[in-house]
Amino acid sequence: MTVTEYNRQKATDYAQKWAFGRNPAYTNFDKMGGDCTNFVSQCLYAGSGVMNHTKVFGWYYYSINSRTPSWTGVSYLYNFLVGNKGMGPFAEVTSRAYVLPGDLVQLGTESGHFYHSPIIVGVDENDIYVAAHTDDAYMRPLSTYDYGQARFLHIAGVRK
Repeated sequence: MTVTEYNRQKATDYAQKWAFGRNPAYTNFDKMGGDCTNFVSQCLYAGSGVMNHTKVFGWYYYSINSRTPSWTGVSYLYNFLVGNKGMGPFAEVTSRAYVLPGDLVQLGTESGHFYHSPIIVGVDENDIYVAAHTDDAYMRPLSTYDYGQARFLHIAGVRK
């Protein structure tokens, strides 16, 4: 297994293309709890080019009935990315000062229930800009969301 660079441009290009639409290759989870993490996983896959085929604890999508919880679940994606030692993308928790386009932010309540996963598509001295599904957005300032806390995930690389 080798570690390669995550292609942030491909991930953010995918986010721009599909922010206000749905790729027909994937199920739309809007009416099943939300599509945000599914969309972010698609972006991550566009930037990494590899899935982790480990049953239950990996990260893959073939169909609505053949996928891991990490592909569509906020907390499961977090656990996969920060704990992944196998194939696929892996991440480290960072502060908002160190995020780049292609990284993720997960929004949660004050009590620590995380419920939304946008992808970061822009950063400047004033704000962080995200793309998301469920409440579809592209270049939406993070400051316009109402949330209790945020955790930032820097995609450190991809194992192939």
